[in-house]
Amino acid sequence: MTINCKGELIDLSSPKVMGILNLTPDSFFDGGKYKDETYILSQVDYMLNHGAAFIDMGAYSSRPGAEHVPEDEELKRLIPIIDLILKKFPDTLISVDTFRSKVASISIEHGAALINDISAGNLDKKMFDTVAKHQVPYIMMHMKGTPQSMQKEAVYEDLINDLRFYFSEKVKESSGKKINDIILDPGFGFAKTTAQNYTLLNHLDMFQTFGLPILIGLSRKSMIYKILESSPKEALNGTTALHTIALLKGANIIRAHDVKEASECIKLVKALKENAL
Repeated sequence: MTINCKGELIDLSSPKVMGILNLTPDSFFDGGKYKDETYILSQVDYMLNHGAAFIDMGAYSSRPGAEHVPEDEELKRLIPIIDLILKKFPDTLISVDTFRSKVASISIEHGAALINDISAGNLDKKMFDTVAKHQVPYIMMHMKGTPQSMQKEAVYEDLINDLRFYFSEKVKESSGKKINDIILDPGFGFAKTTAQNYTLLNHLDMFQTFGLPILIGLSRKSMIYKILESSPKEALNGTTALHTIALLKGANIIRAHDVKEASECIKLVKALKENAL
């Protein structure tokens, strides 16, 4: 199971870590943290040295109820940092977290290797054509509505079957556009209640039938700290516990704030599987 990133084949049959670098002032865990160029480069260096195969950069907060950010502001936050990172670390595989085709296109022109779209093309109908034109891997996530409205839309006839149908339609459409490398993200926390998130985790293996890589984004989310009655800052242990479950159920990419701990989790699950009798 491989994806082509800028001519390099990445084997996802061995799970990989995607380190999170939020460039927004209001993200739920690390909002406003990465403003200084020296600090940004230090953080990227740390993530790359501790096992991150990808660095995922977002300049539009998608937390529930997040403030809408104009396209020009998103580009203003994003493009200089892509240039900065690739000048210092030219081999970095940067994933850009955006639902806007213009932002995606300009980011790729500046050296981004993947596009991570929370809306799977629903919020910009030009996105599939843009990704197909540039021939980069495309992460399509499940979400209903927008970040501003999604928590009001956590209503399903059958959560797992509804998501499977959603992805079957999206995969068919994107494949028809000649997008070659598709990655599925079931969208933990996006238009889903805490209980629905755990139902989704319980049945994550049911998405393996698509034969496509699965990315999971559980890191420090409310489905963890609400159960533990804590906060995002105190949710690392819970995050690691759920990462372990996700890996056992077939996750191929872990999108995480804490790269070192996620990488260790992958190593331990690998050892477990290699020594299973």
